[in-house]
Amino acid sequence: MAREDYEVIIGLEVHAELSTKTKIFCSCPTEFGGEANTHCCPICMAMPGTLPVLNEKVVEYAIRAGLATNCEIEKNSKNDRKNYFYPDLPKSYQISQFDKPLCKKGSVEIEDENGQKKIIGITRIHIEEDAGKLNHDEFSGGSLVDLNRAGVPLIEIVSQPDMRSSVEAENYLKKLKSILEYIEVSDCKMQEGSYRADVNVSVRKKGETKLGTRTEMKNMNSFRSIMRGIEYEIDRQIDILENKGEVEQETLRWDDVSGRTFSMRNKEDAQDYRYFPEPDLVSIKLSDEYIENIKKTLPELPESRRQRYITEYELTKRDANLLTSSKYLSNLFEKTTDICGNAKSVCNWILSDISRMLNEKELEANEIPFNEEHLAELITLIQKGTISSAIAKKVIEELFENPDKPSKIIEQKGWIQISDEGAIKQIVVEILKLNPQSIEDYKNGKDRALGFLVGQAMKQTKGKANPQMLNKMFIEEMNKI
Repeated sequence: MAREDYEVIIGLEVHAELSTKTKIFCSCPTEFGGEANTHCCPICMAMPGTLPVLNEKVVEYAIRAGLATNCEIEKNSKNDRKNYFYPDLPKSYQISQFDKPLCKKGSVEIEDENGQKKIIGITRIHIEEDAGKLNHDEFSGGSLVDLNRAGVPLIEIVSQPDMRSSVEAENYLKKLKSILEYIEVSDCKMQEGSYRADVNVSVRKKGETKLGTRTEMKNMNSFRSIMRGIEYEIDRQIDILENKGEVEQETLRWDDVSGRTFSMRNKEDAQDYRYFPEPDLVSIKLSDEYIENIKKTLPELPESRRQRYITEYELTKRDANLLTSSKYLSNLFEKTTDICGNAKSVCNWILSDISRMLNEKELEANEIPFNEEHLAELITLIQKGTISSAIAKKVIEELFENPDKPSKIIEQKGWIQISDEGAIKQIVVEILKLNPQSIEDYKNGKDRALGFLVGQAMKQTKGKANPQMLNKMFIEEMNKI
């Protein structure tokens, strides 16, 4: 049987580190990148006799995430101990939530592979502490434990098994990431591990109702790896079933270099973790007033902003979708448009050259090294005819390398556009003398000949000539011939 004969079932457990200043149960800082074991104390190191104190901001941020994803908020929840051994988990248990999470029964709307709207259910959102980190030393053959991350607050967002392809999984993850960025509860920096997912995959023959045996790929923190991992796991499981084998329920590690999964351990079920209520923390009691006050502080979410861009700025649905998928790009768009007043031009530059540079340099949108004033000035310089679009592309590249005022950059580089009619006419005459065939082609109705001539002039002037003036003058001169 072919792959088309099987249905894919995907569920995701997303872990997002919260942007609180301190950890979930102590006052140690949460900032990323400190020297190993400098952001920890007796509490997050699990020293005997220490007691946790719940950070109220963690509860608030989790509720914000729940409200933004249409969840019901549990007014009476609690913390639980999740018992398992791992070298970087100092207590040998994790304080998490089991049967009474803060948020439950939510949903997120995405687009499927055909661009149709689809609702992905969210089972729960709960708070928990992160583990530490193992630093493996290939030379000594050992590993060292860094507990800076131990106790950093997380929310775990558990989806329903509603996704049916790697594309839907990616769309869901991007939508969820966008929501968390908008409500400012997590920076979602995947390269720093603050937004990662455990990916559950199973397959079953079409028409069957019973779920297949699932496997789980742990701690994946790039969209590309997640999509590759899902595709590999689908093929692997189908191959096993086609050869009359049985898929084992297990936890897997995805290896990006070899492009395959490796078994880590048999997958645990809830009973394996021996959950029980955390005895050192009281229950979390929430009032209607407390929840309502948080609800009032929620900012405009991606869906609302997207619709506003379509109506207010007359952007296409596609462009509005792309802009609002990132809070940082969306904010750059709005702030730049407020300054220069040309929404469509701002949108085009962000979605073309700026996005291209982000991809080439493998940067997140929040790492753009220049601001809205720089971009607004660049667009104004194009509108005034001071520089051409071709030169503007060079300025964008320069802004990523050495951010400065665009006017200063073009002055230093000698990139100011040639708009003097006399100089332009001289260039046009020279190009026409060298290309008599193009003149004949133009007169025979071949419009591409004009584009070729303008391109030759732009090449000769290294992109400095005003393309509108070139276009106009070529037509005038050829009509005289």
